[in-house]
Amino acid sequence: MTIRITEIKLRPDEAIDKESELFHLKDKVSRKFRIVESDMFSFNITRKAIDARKKEDIFLVYSVDMELKNGKSLLAKGFPNVKAYEKPDINYPGKPKINPKYRPVIVGFGPAGIFAALTLAKQGLSPLVLEQGPDVDKRTEAVSSFGKTGVFSPEGTVLFGEGGAGTFSDGKLTTLINDPLCDIVLDTFIEHGADPEIKYQAKPHIGTDVLKGIIKSIRKEIMDLGGEVRFNAKVTDFIIKGNKLEGIVVNDDENIEADMCILAIGHSARDTYELLLDKGLKMEQKPFSVGVRIEHLQNAIDEAQYGKFAGHKALGPADYKLAYHAPSGRTAYTFCMCPGGFVVNSSSEEGGIATNGMSYSKRSGVNANSALLVNVGPGDYGSDHPLAGIEFQRGFERKANNLAGNKYYAPIQSLGNFLDDRITNEIGFVKPTYLPDTVFAQMADIYPDYVIKTLKEALPVFDKKIKGFASNDAILTAPETRSSSPVRTTRSSEYETNIEGIYSIGEGSGYSGGIMSSAIDGIRCQSK
Repeated sequence: MTIRITEIKLRPDEAIDKESELFHLKDKVSRKFRIVESDMFSFNITRKAIDARKKEDIFLVYSVDMELKNGKSLLAKGFPNVKAYEKPDINYPGKPKINPKYRPVIVGFGPAGIFAALTLAKQGLSPLVLEQGPDVDKRTEAVSSFGKTGVFSPEGTVLFGEGGAGTFSDGKLTTLINDPLCDIVLDTFIEHGADPEIKYQAKPHIGTDVLKGIIKSIRKEIMDLGGEVRFNAKVTDFIIKGNKLEGIVVNDDENIEADMCILAIGHSARDTYELLLDKGLKMEQKPFSVGVRIEHLQNAIDEAQYGKFAGHKALGPADYKLAYHAPSGRTAYTFCMCPGGFVVNSSSEEGGIATNGMSYSKRSGVNANSALLVNVGPGDYGSDHPLAGIEFQRGFERKANNLAGNKYYAPIQSLGNFLDDRITNEIGFVKPTYLPDTVFAQMADIYPDYVIKTLKEALPVFDKKIKGFASNDAILTAPETRSSSPVRTTRSSEYETNIEGIYSIGEGSGYSGGIMSSAIDGIRCQSK
């Protein structure tokens, strides 16, 4: 019998390494519930979180599963944090929902496309993946080159190519959905090289450096199972007759017969959205958020969150999640927080700047950064056109690039100057991490008053929650415009769009956000 015990607390010094952590957990369980260790046939951590509500008394809080001799007698004692646990029965990969005449085509090789391809390959359907960007090694070279030279190439960005936008981020696996397929996604990452701790961490992450190797390993499995992955293969047309997909054109000159295509195009494939709209695929506007990246010294965030425990090995770099609801009805919030991370360029087209954040697996950078966003919606876009949100984004990105002299440098402003509506060419303790370079500018020259006003209202509130959050030397870098898709492609409960044979999944569909929910979208699309 499997018993799950929750709310087991350890002090940081009791979890200084994995051996000490496991010893003290078993000891706590044995003492509290009077269990002889020899009666524990198995003992596995299933959740690990940090309780830092009291800075002077921080705990690590665990749940564990045990295969236990005489487990029924323990249950009978009625401890509120002791329950029987039965693992969900997951039928993966399951049977395919349809068997197309031709091999299924997947457009895009981000999290949704990767897991759709892996699922179809395991079902024996030999999928063909078409990815407009390069493989992850060539992407890394291109991104590195941009940081050194400032020469932008739409063919090699942090948004397009093997692994999608998540490859050049923190590799965050946090999700609010409670889906048994989460275990399939996490197990797949572990099988291909991720740290097994992601299975039970409350806020799991992989890190850009490790994620690159994992993605290549999954690609190899897909190919070993009969799938094919093509890079630099841009879909330039869809052949549709009688509202039914009959083929796909790649790079303007290759026709591929197809009666099933899964769109996993991500939230920034603007030209593909335009093509699909022209072909009659139904889309609608969708809310998203815009703002800046905010950088602090990581050790300042650690001290604010962990007090005297700042820097403790068992806790690692601290993170945060903040929200403020303004009287106007707007909300300002932090998103995609990257401890020990860097601000990076995430532009997808010439003439515009967009930013994002990333961290490596050790999160050892000097700065912490996070998106600091304000929600926007169709009422702000100025048009009822389905793609008006894209033009809304593009306007901010082009303003930012113009302020930066059209060199893809990022506009920055110290937080103190932002609050005082001024610019000084001075930097305090916090040094911007964006490459290739930055220029001083006012955020108010990029964003409308309602965005600036909401951010200014939020910052003092956030400073009360995290001491020093609104410090004068924090750095704001703009613009952050790609928080989620501004477009939703309408689809059925079976993920099929209004065009027969075309399915839509992942962030590009407008129904999911982040690595985990996008990956699950990919699995569920064609798996019963």
